[in-house]
Amino acid sequence: MPDMDVALKDAMQIEGAIGAALVDYTSGMALGTAGGGKDFDLAIAAAGNTEVVRAKMRAIEMLGLRDAIEDILVTLTGQYHVIRPLTGRSGRGLFLYLALHKSRANLAMARHHLRRIEENLDV
Repeated sequence: MPDMDVALKDAMQIEGAIGAALVDYTSGMALGTAGGGKDFDLAIAAAGNTEVVRAKMRAIEMLGLRDAIEDILVTLTGQYHVIRPLTGRSGRGLFLYLALHKSRANLAMARHHLRRIEENLDV
């Protein structure tokens, strides 16, 4: 089972990747990051996307749905942002976050790759 650093490096191999992070959505803190840079602050992205995850979880709860979030996709004019909550017991309360250049990414392949990373991640 790959650890966090290996998983994040693997996520950065996805075509069009800008940055990846493993985020604790109870605190909004990134536990680990890869990529990003001065033009794309992954710590700010982690904190902001924590609010997205919390809001969606509240909506699911208020609707009484017996369903879990597989992933959340935010489509911007130039980027895709994919949020994937971890489902394993050791990963509860965490999500993988991946930002992609829209013009270079294959969204279906990126989601498939991120799902595989999430399934194999050992936190």
